[in-house]
Amino acid sequence: MRDEKYYTDIEAGIPTGQFRTRFAPSPTGFMHLGGIRTALYAYLLAKKHEGVLVLRIEDTDQERFVEGATEVIYDTLKDVGIIYDEGPDVGGPVAPYVQSERREIYQAYAELLVSRGHAYYCFCDKKTLDEQRAIHQASNTPHKYDKRCLSLSKDEVANKLSENISYVIRQNVPNEGKVHFDDAVYERIEVEVSTLEDQVILKSDGLPTYNFANVVDDKLMGITHVVRGNEFLSSTPKHVLLYQGFGWDTPKYIHVPQIMRNSTTKLSKRDGDAYYGDFIAKGYLKEALLNYIVLLGWNPGGENEKFSLAELADVFGVEGISKSPAIFDYQKLNWLNGVYLRDMTDGEFHAAALPYIRQTVKGDFDTMFIAKVLKERCELLTDIPEQVGFIDKLPEYSNELFINKKMKTDAENSKEVLNEILVTLQMVSIWDKETIHTALMELVERLDVKNGRVLWPLRVALSGKAQTPGGGIEIAVILGKDESIKRIGKALEK
Repeated sequence: MRDEKYYTDIEAGIPTGQFRTRFAPSPTGFMHLGGIRTALYAYLLAKKHEGVLVLRIEDTDQERFVEGATEVIYDTLKDVGIIYDEGPDVGGPVAPYVQSERREIYQAYAELLVSRGHAYYCFCDKKTLDEQRAIHQASNTPHKYDKRCLSLSKDEVANKLSENISYVIRQNVPNEGKVHFDDAVYERIEVEVSTLEDQVILKSDGLPTYNFANVVDDKLMGITHVVRGNEFLSSTPKHVLLYQGFGWDTPKYIHVPQIMRNSTTKLSKRDGDAYYGDFIAKGYLKEALLNYIVLLGWNPGGENEKFSLAELADVFGVEGISKSPAIFDYQKLNWLNGVYLRDMTDGEFHAAALPYIRQTVKGDFDTMFIAKVLKERCELLTDIPEQVGFIDKLPEYSNELFINKKMKTDAENSKEVLNEILVTLQMVSIWDKETIHTALMELVERLDVKNGRVLWPLRVALSGKAQTPGGGIEIAVILGKDESIKRIGKALEK
């Protein structure tokens, strides 16, 4: 164990008098939506309370470490606008902020717990542990380490250490009593300590386990409020015992519900719905996605569900966080994404939509007008290429498309109407939406039919599709007079 000055010097640097929270991801892949939501909640709370958000990289599980994943964390947080005040790439008063660089600190604090009787060296090898596990399995009882190494004398421990026998350090959980903590979402939680195992806090490679490093770092980094998923509720009693062993106060806990694909299944990489990058690739706007993520498990109250990041900093609060699992609803996300798209200016939407329009529209068409037509009917940018694929080339289609019971149309009366449409449009001199609309509405009145009897066959003839972004008039404007007349002629031939 280090001398007392070592610990005094470290703990003298703990920030005080601030609201401090943290986001502590593991660099094991891409950014999961659940992780972004945790970061978002922590960020919003820090903003609301004029506090500090710390980014800490928890990379002690070296077997799961993915090269480049740390940069993905930095880039994703920057992309969505979650700006942290301290972290590995921006520095801060309690550096280092990468756990693999704090090995000496964990070793020292594990030894401190040993000296106080709240932890002990364990020299059991894999064979011994496997035998213990097999005994419990055979008797159908929960597996717990039997504390056998706790009975080793100081001399026995010293001898084994001098012989370089591999060891771990385990937490010494009391045999009886209760431990409790208060959570902002789940309120008071109390468990019997007899249900807890003497968890490993320092592994044989000298690196800490998550549960131990988490406690030490949260304390030494001055974290006052811990936001994390409710899957960590079961670990928190062990954390509380560690805080008590050190004589430290516990932070305020805020455990948030898990995000589920449905009532029984989590979001998963396999289904392509777990990672932030998956959704951006599908055509979702980051602003809409972030807005939707914050609503997964949090109710703002009132009718409004569309919030900018700045607005969320004002209205977000832990009182709105639910205990129930948050079910991911694609329909609602699509709706919200459409709201964001429609709220763009025409210029902004054109800029966002143009790469998708040009995937299938190569000809010299007015892409600004195409974008205006799309804007009111678009929920996902990635839907655009298929929606406008008919513009360059009329697809093959069946005459059955002209049958529309709601419009009371069939192939025969559509042919009659198309003849009238052809004559009408050939006489249009100014080819714009208003003029075409006026001409066709006069035709509707002359034929004494409903609008759909004219506009439905026009849409089919021009697009070869039953559903298009915009009706026949807008499509005619996009295609131009010559191409429109040509396509109506082909429909009449059919």
